[in-house]
Amino acid sequence: MKNNRRDFIKKAGLAGLSFAGGSLFGNMALAKNTDQKDKRNSLSMNVNMDNGDETLIGAYGDWAASMIEGKIPSHSLRGDQWSDVDEWKKAARERYADRIAVPDIGPTPAVSVDKQHSYDGLHIEEISWQLPYGPRSEGILLKPEGSTGQLPGVLAFHDHGGNKYFGKRKITRTSDSRHPLIEEHQAHYYEDVAWANELAKRGYVVLVPDAFPFASRRVLLKDVPEHLRDGLTDDNPENPENIEAYNDWAGSHESVMARSLFSAGTTWPGVFFAEDQQALNILAGRDDVDENRLGCGGLSGGGMRTVFMAGMDSRIKSSVCMGFMTTWKDLVVAKSFTHTWMTYAPILPNELDFPEILGLNLPNATFVQNCNEDGLFTLSEMHVADDILREVYDKAGVSDKYKCSFYPGGHKFDKLMQKDAYAWFDDTLKG
Repeated sequence: MKNNRRDFIKKAGLAGLSFAGGSLFGNMALAKNTDQKDKRNSLSMNVNMDNGDETLIGAYGDWAASMIEGKIPSHSLRGDQWSDVDEWKKAARERYADRIAVPDIGPTPAVSVDKQHSYDGLHIEEISWQLPYGPRSEGILLKPEGSTGQLPGVLAFHDHGGNKYFGKRKITRTSDSRHPLIEEHQAHYYEDVAWANELAKRGYVVLVPDAFPFASRRVLLKDVPEHLRDGLTDDNPENPENIEAYNDWAGSHESVMARSLFSAGTTWPGVFFAEDQQALNILAGRDDVDENRLGCGGLSGGGMRTVFMAGMDSRIKSSVCMGFMTTWKDLVVAKSFTHTWMTYAPILPNELDFPEILGLNLPNATFVQNCNEDGLFTLSEMHVADDILREVYDKAGVSDKYKCSFYPGGHKFDKLMQKDAYAWFDDTLKG
C-alpha cells in the first residue's frame, strides 16, 4: 500500500490537522503528491521563519504584513474605544458573524438513534440527523454506562489530518475492532487514546459529530463531474488504498470547495459554525445533559472549530483549544502554506486578530494548549497569541478564566495534554 501522504504528514510533524479543526481543521489543501512537492512542503513546514527576510510570498511579505502588524484591530477589546465589555462583545460578535457569513440552515433537526450498545464502561449511541443539504450527518455519543440525572456535555471535535474519509472515528472507540488506519492515527497523534471515550468516562455526555465535509459529510465522487474524479470511484470505500486515494483527491478538491463557498456568499468558518451549532443544539437538548454546563474542544482542525464555536456561542462555558493558536501575521508571512482553506475569513484580520475570536467567549473559561515544536506555527507567534488573549481577559477582569500551556514536542494531543484538558473541564464544568 502506498502511504506517501500519511508518511509525509508524519515526517512534517503534523498531527490530526484541523480536528482541527482543523485541523478542519485541517492541515493542508494539497494537490496530488510528487516527490519534489513533498520535499518542498516538508521543508516549508519545518523551517523557522521567526527571523530573516524570507516570506511565503517573497518580496511582498513585508508589505502584506504591514497592513495588520503593529495595529490594534478595529474590534479588538485591547483598543481604547472599547471600555464596556458587553458592548464590545455584542459589536465584535456581530462583525465576526458578518465576516464569516454564517448560512441559515434551519431549525434543529430531528435525531435518529441508529444503534446503541455498551462498550468499555460506556453507553454508546450512533446517531444521525438530516440538514437541509447534503447526506445525513452522523455522530457518536458517549456517556458512562448506568449514569442517571443530568451530566455536563462536551462537543468533541475531530481533527483534519489530511483525512476526510474519517471523522468521528478518529477520536472514539466503539469496539475492540478498529480500522487499521484509525489504529495508526490514534497511536501517532493521541498516544493510542480515544480521548472522547476517556472524557466520557469521567462523567460527561460527549458528542462527536462528523464535520463538513468529512466522513458522513464528505463529498462523494459520484456526485461530482467525471472529469474531476481522477478516475476514482466510491466502490469498496473501507479499503485502505482507496481511502488513501480519496484523501489525496479530497485534499486537492479543497480549493474548489472554498472557491465555491466564497462564490455562494459564505465561508468555510461560517459553514463549520452553522453545522457545529446544530450539533450543540442536539447535545444541549438531551434530557441527560445539563444545558448550563456545556464545553467543546479538539486538536488542530478541531482546535480551529473550537475557536469558531466558543467565540460565537455563549452556551460554551468551557473550551480547550489544542494545537491551533497563532496570529494572522503568522499566516501572512510564514505558515498559511501549512493550513487548510477552512481557516480564512476575508477582511476579518482588520477587525479581530485570530486569538481574539476565541476571546469573544469571555467571561467563560478557555484553555489553549500549544506545542513548542509544532510545525504548523512559529513559536514566537504562538506566544504573541497568548499575550493577546491574556490582555483581553485581563481587561475584562476575568484573567482567572484563561490558561495557556506550552508542551514539548510536535503537533499532537498526547496523554499529558489530555490529563490537563480533562482537569480543566472538571474544574470549569464540574467544580
